[in-house]
Amino acid sequence: MRNVTVDINGEEVPGYLQVPAAGHGPAVIVIQEWWGLVPHIESVVDRFADAGFVALAVDHYRGVQAAEPNEAQKLMLGLNIAQVAADLAASAAWLSARTETDGATVGTVGFCMGGGLALLAPTVSDHITRTVGFYPATPWPDYAPDWARYAGKAALVNRAEGDEPGMGDTLRAYAEQIRSHGGSVEFADYPASVHAFFNDTRPEVYQEANAHAAWQRTIDFLRS
Repeated sequence: MRNVTVDINGEEVPGYLQVPAAGHGPAVIVIQEWWGLVPHIESVVDRFADAGFVALAVDHYRGVQAAEPNEAQKLMLGLNIAQVAADLAASAAWLSARTETDGATVGTVGFCMGGGLALLAPTVSDHITRTVGFYPATPWPDYAPDWARYAGKAALVNRAEGDEPGMGDTLRAYAEQIRSHGGSVEFADYPASVHAFFNDTRPEVYQEANAHAAWQRTIDFLRS
């Protein structure tokens, strides 16, 4: 376990970093759910390190965590997306410059709120070239991404069937923008999947088979 700080426009922002046993590897940023930088997200960072990645999660809530959905929703809706964009851009530059990182490019992976942010990530940094969104939530209609920065980059969306009525049209619109600006995007669907199916700390929604399949697809995508 390594707690670090990342300089973001002069602010020292807390983060959680793990380096693989080999001491080096490709870089990935893990983007939190609406709960904050909680132990589950730290465990995902650990899993990426076990899979050979130099993995970092930065605390977009600056130390605040939510314990129940109403509180989490308020935190998510109050998020300054321009600040998150700065967080991601600075984190990608910081991570790509580390001696443990192989190459100058960075992947991003996010869940729920973080899944939506992951789809925006390639628009804020030239370092970020591949991204994965798990059941993305995108409640920021006033933020206008610079989709042109997706040229030559790729996205994977691990969709939940249960999200289709609420998020399907938005995700298809994102995909249209990504493709029209020279990026690629693929959708992966999982049998009878529900929102947050990857979160093994929530037994009411966790789906082991779908989680394992999505994890393997994500690792393969980031390594490709």
